Amino acid sequence: MIIAQIIFFATIISYFAFFWKIFPKAGKESKAGFIPVYNILVWLQIIKKPWWWILLLIVPGVNFLMLIVMHVELARSFGQRTPTWYLLAILLPPVAIAMLAFKDDIKYTGLPDFKSQPKGFAREWGEAIIFAVVAATIIRTFFLEAFTIPTPSMEKSLLVGDYLFVSKVSYGARLPMTPIAFPLTHHTIPVVNVKSYLEWQKLPYFRLPGFGDVERFDATVFNFPAGDTVVTNWQDNTYYQMLRNYGRKNVENPDYKALKRDADGRDIPTPMGEIMARPVDKRENYIKRTIGLPGETLEVKDRKVFIDGSEIAPIPGEAYYYAVFVKSALSKQVMKERNSIDVPEAPYRNGGLTYYYLFLTEEEAEIIGKMGAVDSVMLEPKRPSTDLHIYPNHPDYSWTENDFGPLWIPAKGETIALNLDNLPLYLRPIEVYEHNNVEVKNGAIFINGDVATDYTFKQDYYFMMGDNRHNSADSRFWGFVPHDHIVGKAVFIWFSKGAEDGIRWNRLFTKAR
Repeated sequence: MIIAQIIFFATIISYFAFFWKIFPKAGKESKAGFIPVYNILVWLQIIKKPWWWILLLIVPGVNFLMLIVMHVELARSFGQRTPTWYLLAILLPPVAIAMLAFKDDIKYTGLPDFKSQPKGFAREWGEAIIFAVVAATIIRTFFLEAFTIPTPSMEKSLLVGDYLFVSKVSYGARLPMTPIAFPLTHHTIPVVNVKSYLEWQKLPYFRLPGFGDVERFDATVFNFPAGDTVVTNWQDNTYYQMLRNYGRKNVENPDYKALKRDADGRDIPTPMGEIMARPVDKRENYIKRTIGLPGETLEVKDRKVFIDGSEIAPIPGEAYYYAVFVKSALSKQVMKERNSIDVPEAPYRNGGLTYYYLFLTEEEAEIIGKMGAVDSVMLEPKRPSTDLHIYPNHPDYSWTENDFGPLWIPAKGETIALNLDNLPLYLRPIEVYEHNNVEVKNGAIFINGDVATDYTFKQDYYFMMGDNRHNSADSRFWGFVPHDHIVGKAVFIWFSKGAEDGIRWNRLFTKAR
């Protein structure tokens, strides 16, 4: 990593240090080499490439490939067309640029006329691969990106094993904030399991115009807001809940071991590992249902969602945890074929009771309740917030998954009166998402050193919930989703495969809802 950093910074410095010498050889002004951005445009002129290539330098992964091509083409433009020179331009570009600048026997020749030369095997395949990667990365960054559903938090609407296309243009594509990245990866390079991005260069948040705004009931993909910090060996747990469960001293000790359940249900002592911070666009991608919009007041009362005091219609497929007490075991195959309901192979038994725990819609609960083998169907009772796992994760608030709020959702430009009672609700947006320093001293709130009795929000926020309401880690647990975390809208399912039922042909090329 240190070697890579040295090469990167040395390359940047070499552009300014050597271009003033290279440009005159190609008939360009020497002073152009000292002007940022313009010197890249002149470079493109020298290698006979279109000006818009400079736009590709802000696309993660693509910029990496484009710079390789541009360094090789620069060497070729000065007559250096041997494998040794190609390797030098790719692996040690500062050395290659310095030699082009200061070796008097290296003259500008321009690029050869490729049209009159047959393509060799290496060149033909190299160009094809680069074109494919560049095209795929541009589509992935600005238009459509493929996602898969890894957890059941959106069932019965979106199923584990659904493969989706997510539209970036629906809300407007967000320009990359960490533009130096390995192509076609998110935050980790597979197999080698190392970070796929570099944070030496960061860009401010900017979003291109889209076809519309985030609307209620959209299946929305976003970067997990509470994923700004990750415990490397416990990435399926929220870092902040880990702090509440184990204490900062233990979480920050990479060798501290806690029991972690594996795929077979065994509790295995697992060390914490390192703590890692991630930029906004490299946090985990989540998909949830947009329920609350900026400026609205949301409340959940006995599972029912109210917006500004009015109950909203339930979502088709909205599911909850039910205890189903039976006289005899239910047939897994029959339940699946006749009612499309998944049940375990065998029920639980406790004393004289035989029962299942199932995630069901209200309609499915009614169907099961009428079966002759079923004694009763009972909704899971309300669960109190015993370990501060419900937002705002503060002892003054005893909200639950089924009874939550009322909570006002911040909107850009809107001002709230700020006091010690509501500060826990808005501390994270103010401090973390909008980058302010918040302190409480002698009963007063200070923001960036000044006493604050109100606050005006800088961006919109949203409240997201999973359709599988009793099995979804959503805004009820970790709070608001800032607008700059929004990735796109799920538009259609292009493939679907279940662990047990194989390819779900009826879901292929259907609209994501």
